[in-house]
Amino acid sequence: MQKRRLGRIGHISSVLIYGAAALGEVTQDVADASIQEALDAAINHFDVAAGYGEAELRLGPWMSRIRGDIFLATKTGERSADAAWAEINKSLERLQTDHLDLIQLHAVGDLAELDRATGTGGAIEAAVRARDEGLVDWIGITGHGHEAPATHLEALRRFPFDSVLSPINWVLAQDRGYLDDYERLAAETQAQDVALMAIKTVSRRNWPEGKEKSTHATWYEPLADPRTIDAAVAWALSHPELAGIATPGDVHLLGMVIEAERRASSITRDEAAAVLSQVEEYSSPFIDMPW
Repeated sequence: MQKRRLGRIGHISSVLIYGAAALGEVTQDVADASIQEALDAAINHFDVAAGYGEAELRLGPWMSRIRGDIFLATKTGERSADAAWAEINKSLERLQTDHLDLIQLHAVGDLAELDRATGTGGAIEAAVRARDEGLVDWIGITGHGHEAPATHLEALRRFPFDSVLSPINWVLAQDRGYLDDYERLAAETQAQDVALMAIKTVSRRNWPEGKEKSTHATWYEPLADPRTIDAAVAWALSHPELAGIATPGDVHLLGMVIEAERRASSITRDEAAAVLSQVEEYSSPFIDMPW
């Protein structure tokens, strides 16, 4: 698997980042099979969150075997320093480790959330405390929604975050305003040597009414056939500013995404765009988010 440098963090990460949201509602046996599938494909970067159901508990039993071989990231969705501090420590317990490579402020997708997380008494203080006390090495930020890239650009003006996990895919890039915000964010991450990672690479749209979660565990309807997944992954990985892309939150899609990464170098960005431009009812997953 292709690997890229994770900004100033320096870790040489697999371009596929295991999106452990996929483990939130599965049994340990199913989780074990998915984690092994990722390891067999040489994925060495695992991304989870306190808010992903049982996901941290599913990853925890693996840490005694693989902790030294992977980059481990989790997230806190709390906004106050005290609550975030408690959640970070709970995550360490659930993950059965005494150390995280990266803690991320989770779901910071607009300026109101950014104000809460980075203001006096905000979650950023807990993240800094965790870093100062040796519980984590690096601090990042994530977020969903159409305002996410602009919000993350402002976040980099307020605090020297080491990583940003922000949405980008072909259909989002068709919105000129969104693309402008993303390109400004990408330029700033390059200037600061911040790791920029992508989410929602293989999302297709919001679930149509009556179809929600009928086929996949993701909160959005994903692309679900090899041809379009190949194109979506190739399109994203054609962007050299991206250190990696998070795999979708469904264990059944992981294999197709792994195969897509293997084929990505043989598909040009224009070829990928030609395929994706033919996807029916392809739209932003942020038109109607379920929270």
